[in-house]
Amino acid sequence: MVDETRSDSARHPALHYHEFPKPGKLEIRPTKPLANGRDLSLAYSPGVAEACLEIKADPSAASRYTARGNLVAVVTNGTAVLGLGNIGALASKPVMEGKAVLFKKFANIDCFDIELNQPDPVKLAEIVCALEPSFGAINLEDIKAPDCFIVEQLCRERMNIPVFHDDQHGTAIVVGAAATNALHVAGKAFDQIKVVSTGGGAAGIACLNMLLKLGVRRENVWLCDLAGLVYQGRTDQMTDQKAAYAQGTTPATLSEVIAGADLFLGLSGPGVLTPEMVAKMAPRPIVFALANPTPEILPDAVRAVAPDAIIATGRSDFPNQVNNVLCFPFIFRGALDVGATQINDAMQLACIDGIAALARATTSAEAAAAYQGEKLTFGADYLIPKPFDPRLIGVVASAVAKAAMESGVATRPLPDLEIYRQKLNGSVFKSALIMRPVFEASRQADLRIIFAEGEDERVLRAANAMLEETTDKPILIGRPEVIAIRAERAGLPIRPDRDFEIVNPESDHRYRDYWTTYHELMQRRGVTPDIARAVLRTNTTAIAGVAVHRGDADSMICGTFGEFSWHLRYIREILARGKLRPVGALSLMIMEDGPLFIADTHVNAAPTPEQIAETVIGAVRHAKRFGIAPKVALCSHSNFGNLDSDSGRRMRAAMELLDTREADFEYEGEMSIDSALDPDLRHRIFPNSRMSGPANILVFAFTDAANTARNMLKLKAGGLEVGPILMGMGNKAHVVTPSITARGLLNMSAIAGTPVAHYG
Repeated sequence: MVDETRSDSARHPALHYHEFPKPGKLEIRPTKPLANGRDLSLAYSPGVAEACLEIKADPSAASRYTARGNLVAVVTNGTAVLGLGNIGALASKPVMEGKAVLFKKFANIDCFDIELNQPDPVKLAEIVCALEPSFGAINLEDIKAPDCFIVEQLCRERMNIPVFHDDQHGTAIVVGAAATNALHVAGKAFDQIKVVSTGGGAAGIACLNMLLKLGVRRENVWLCDLAGLVYQGRTDQMTDQKAAYAQGTTPATLSEVIAGADLFLGLSGPGVLTPEMVAKMAPRPIVFALANPTPEILPDAVRAVAPDAIIATGRSDFPNQVNNVLCFPFIFRGALDVGATQINDAMQLACIDGIAALARATTSAEAAAAYQGEKLTFGADYLIPKPFDPRLIGVVASAVAKAAMESGVATRPLPDLEIYRQKLNGSVFKSALIMRPVFEASRQADLRIIFAEGEDERVLRAANAMLEETTDKPILIGRPEVIAIRAERAGLPIRPDRDFEIVNPESDHRYRDYWTTYHELMQRRGVTPDIARAVLRTNTTAIAGVAVHRGDADSMICGTFGEFSWHLRYIREILARGKLRPVGALSLMIMEDGPLFIADTHVNAAPTPEQIAETVIGAVRHAKRFGIAPKVALCSHSNFGNLDSDSGRRMRAAMELLDTREADFEYEGEMSIDSALDPDLRHRIFPNSRMSGPANILVFAFTDAANTARNMLKLKAGGLEVGPILMGMGNKAHVVTPSITARGLLNMSAIAGTPVAHYG
C-alpha cells in the first residue's frame, strides 16, 4: 500500500525516472559484432563449441572466453531492504538494479540482479551456491539478520569465488575508514577508546568486528539494542552474534553506558541518542549516527552540547556520509582482476587504508566539480572521500588486488601492480594512458611553467598536481592573498611563495623591468611607455609572455578565459621571434576507439598550402610524442579531385609540397572525412591510396571546419580533448580554451614541460 505521507514532489520524479524512456535501469548489449553470417557462426554454432571445449579442459579459461571474470550477481530475498524492511523479493528489484548500476558506473563491473522468493537461509544459500558457474563473485544484499550470517557462511564455505555481504562488510569497511580518520583528527587511538554501539543487526555486528581488527579492545565495546545493554545471561532478543559482545551481568541503559564514550556507533533508529547522552561522552566525541533516513541524532543537536564533536551520518545532505559505494565497486574490482577465491580480512583492511588515505590527500578536481559549494578539505567535516572521486578505483582496487596476492587468495596474480593501477586510472581518467609518455619525457627536465590566470581554481589544482606528479615548477600570475584564499577554500595545501613562485601584477619588484622590456619590443608598433605600463599591470597574458621572453619562465599557459585570438595576439607580439611563429593549433581527441588529432583549430582561418604543410609536419611531430604512428588525411569537400573547389586546390598543393620533403609518415588527400576514417570506402573510391587503415590526424582547410569537428567530437561523441597544442612556438607558449578542466591544464603543463629535444 502506498505511503500517503510521501511528498508528490519527490515521488513523481522518482517514478518517472524508473519508467522512462525504458522501464528499469539496466539493459544488455553485445560486445562482439553480429552483422553477418560469419559473425553468427562465431558467436553461436559452430564456433562457440571451441570456447566451450577450452573451458571444459581448463575451467580457468572461462575468464578468457566469457564475461564471467567481470560479472557479479547481486542476490537478495528482500527481507531487509534499507529503510523499507521486509518488502519481498519482487519489490526489492529497483534497489538491486540500482546496485548493479553502481557497479557499472564506478568500477565498470557487469552485474545481474537476482531476486529470490526464498525466506529459508539454508535453501537460499543452496540456490546461491548453484550460481557459481555463471559469476565471478556474489554480492549478498538486504537479507535480514541473523539469516544473512547463515547464508554468507554457507556460501563462503562451499564456493570458490568471492561472496560478500555488503550490508555487513561494506558498511564495516567505510565505517573503519571514517573511524580511522576521525581518531586521527581527534588525536586518539583505537586501542584506547571506549565504543558504545546501538543496533546489533548485520551491519552493526560487522562494524564492531572490524573495529576490533583495527585495534579496539573487546572489553571497551558496549553494545545496546531495544532491550538495553547486551550483558551476559540476557535472553531477550539475543543472537550468538550479539552475545559475543556481552558486557557484565546486569542490565543497563544506553544513557548509563554512554558516559565517557569516545565513539558512538549507531546503526539502529531515529532518536536513540539524545543531547544529554552526548554531553556525557568523552571530550571531542565521535558520533556516527548512521540510521537511515533519520539518524539516531541530528548533527545540530550534537553540536549544541559538543561543538567540537566529529560527526558522520548515512545521509548525503550532511558531511561525512558513510556510503557503501566508496567500497563495494572497488573491492570487487580488485578481487575480480586477480581471480580471488574470497574477500578476506587482508583485502578489507587494505580497502580501509586506501579509502582513509585518499581522504587525507588533496581533493581531486573532478570530485570538487561534482560537489560544488562543499569544502573538501581533510578534517572533522571531511573524513572520507566523496563517491564521485575518480581516484578511488586506482587507489582502492589496486590495494585490494595487492592484498589478495600477498594473502594467497589470488588465482591470477598481476605481474605489475603499478601498470595495473595506471590501467585503472586510465579507465576513469581517459587521458592517463595516452599522456604517459609525455609525462615521462617531462620528468627529464625541471622546467618552469607560468600560468597567466593564476587565480583560477582550475589553475591552482593543476599547479598542486604538478608539484605532486611532476618535476616541473609552476609560476602563477595573480594576487597572493586571493590565491591563498582560493587555495584554502578548494582544500589545497599549496600556498604562494612557499610552494610556488608568484608574479603579482599589483606590486611585483620586476614590474619596471617587465614594462620596459615590453616597450622595447613594441615601441615601433605604437606602444608608448604609458601603454606599456598599463598593459603590464593588467594583462596577465602579456606578463607571462614577457616572463618567458626574459628567461624567468620556460613556457607559458594562458586562455582559461577570453578569446583564443586575443591571447595569441600577445604571444605573436612578444615571443614570435626568429624561427618561432604560430603554425597551427592541434587538438588530441581521445575517443572510445582510439586517439584522433584535429588541426588547425584556431590559428589560420584559411591556411595557404605552405601553412597546411607546416601544420601536417607539426601534427606528425606531436603524434610521435604520444607514441602514435601518424596517418594524416588532408580533408576537403573534394574527394581525390572530384571537385575543383578552393579547399581541394589548397590541399592538392599542400600534398605536392609534402611530396618534395620525402616524409617518413603516411599521408593522403585531398579527401572527405568518411574516406579518411573508413579505409574500405577509401579503397572503393581510390584503390591506389598511399595510406592504409583509418587516419588518426585530420588536417582541415578551414579553422571553422576543424573547430566544428573538435567540438562535435567533444560534446556529442564523448571525446576528451588534450590541447589545443600551439605548434611552431618551440613549446614556449600554449593557449587553452575556457572549457578546459584542471586535469586538462595538468596535461598541458606536461606538454609544456617536455624539452624540445623530445618532440620527435
